[in-house]
Amino acid sequence: MISPKAGSVEFRNIRKMFGSFTAISDLSLTIEPGTLVTLLGPSGCGKTTTLRMLAGLEHPTNGQILIGGKDVTMLPANERDVSMVFQSYALFPHMSAVENVAYGLESSGFSRREAREKAEEGLALVGLAGMGQRLPAELSGGQQQRVAVARALALEPQVLLLDEPLSNLDARLRRKVRTDIRDLQQKLGFTAVYVTHDQDEALAVSDRIIIMKEGEVAQSGAPRELYEAPASAFIADFMGEANVVSCEVIAIEDGRARIRVGGLEHQVPAGDARPGPARLAVRPRSILLAEGRKGEGLSGKVLHSAYLGDHVEYEVETEVGTFFIEDAAVDRVLPVASDATLGFSNRGIAIIGG
Repeated sequence: MISPKAGSVEFRNIRKMFGSFTAISDLSLTIEPGTLVTLLGPSGCGKTTTLRMLAGLEHPTNGQILIGGKDVTMLPANERDVSMVFQSYALFPHMSAVENVAYGLESSGFSRREAREKAEEGLALVGLAGMGQRLPAELSGGQQQRVAVARALALEPQVLLLDEPLSNLDARLRRKVRTDIRDLQQKLGFTAVYVTHDQDEALAVSDRIIIMKEGEVAQSGAPRELYEAPASAFIADFMGEANVVSCEVIAIEDGRARIRVGGLEHQVPAGDARPGPARLAVRPRSILLAEGRKGEGLSGKVLHSAYLGDHVEYEVETEVGTFFIEDAAVDRVLPVASDATLGFSNRGIAIIGG
């Protein structure tokens, strides 16, 4: 379901300078109504600057920003139909939860009674019905985050902006709140732009992920596409750990490439690959580990092993480099210095560019 209020977002050739420093060089992207799109990348990549330009807290040096088809490039923040959920929640500590949610509504022209009613509805929407009289200090971190989301949604914006919304929560609570946010977005159908540096968070909540690097879009696509078919070594390593090794593309047929890595041959999706030298990204859980020297496979020697409960981590040295492996076979742990043979599974392996 797409909310009738959900707006599209478009960046057209956006450039942002801070003095002589170029934070965003030439950004063009479109976000469809009713989708949750995550801007993901390392610190300093430009994702927060992009969000702040969309919010009207920064203005681009060049280019256009459109929300719902309307050019808002130079409009101030209070004249854009967006709401923002900040990393710090920014709740008024002396106000109750319902007063925090109602505050923005009253400032937007609603009567006190109307604002109160809409605030109560908003709290119920995020699972906090009956908790409106509590002060922020009387709420858990996850509950405070939901108050911040309710306050932002109460204004019925075309676009909801979320800036590192879970960074102040512990790991267990982050998992729960990110699920709450995703469920709420799908239920109400609003457009959301979500900024994070956490890959798991991005994979869990997004319709589409835009990975940024040094002020540019490095790759954009659905979570599965970015994880299973990264376009570069940077994407492969950023979207979860990956072993990047040299390989030889022997032949391509029917969209499949036959590759050789040392003494191991395997088939993977061809993508844009051509016969000849190439590079391969292999996920740690996509490596099949056998004890001892086998007839087929990549021979290696165990450098390190560690039991982690639901899997065993290994570092195995081979003729083409050292592989980091996560093996689900916890009933046996290969000792350091023992011989091993590596094979590849049918998923989590991709030929990559630079």
